[in-house]
Amino acid sequence: MQVSASSSASTASSSTGASDIAKLQKQLRSLTEELKSVATSNMDAKAKKEKVKLLQAQIQMVQAQIAAIQRARQQEQQEAQTRKAEDASIQRSKTQRGIFTLGSQLDTFA
Repeated sequence: MQVSASSSASTASSSTGASDIAKLQKQLRSLTEELKSVATSNMDAKAKKEKVKLLQAQIQMVQAQIAAIQRARQQEQQEAQTRKAEDASIQRSKTQRGIFTLGSQLDTFA
């Protein structure tokens, strides 16, 4: 029960992260296109320079958000793998204890 609950929570956050990344990538493309259009616009040089700085800052923020989501997803995957390994270890331990207990009982009756 615990494994399925944690894996479904991980899957839900994974798909949310993928959706967020897709939205951010779309925003990034839009900002990049806007940055390209500044070069051909008829603004004065000072306004162009300010607009370029603003757009570059926005692009960097969006890239940072994408990187943060990717890091979080990677960390979630690592934690899920760790939980899975721990669960497998616990299961092996329980199985081995069951075998030793069974063997002990057989020795007692023999």
